[in-house]
Amino acid sequence: MESELSTCLGKLPVEKQRQVLEFARTLATAPPHGVPGSNLLRFAGAINESDLNAMSQAIQDGCERVDVDEW
Repeated sequence: MESELSTCLGKLPVEKQRQVLEFARTLATAPPHGVPGSNLLRFAGAINESDLNAMSQAIQDGCERVDVDEW
């Protein structure tokens, strides 16, 4: 596989080779370790209901709208 990859890389222009290298580095980097959900259970109920309702309303108000001036 390494030989085939090397052959393919040799056929690419330098800029494309750089892109492949960056992609390979990204793949080789270990993803950050998460936290098990069970560790987060202690936060359940930490946000009061009125704040949750306000967050839900803000999400609904801000979603599925197109800002024609954005572009």
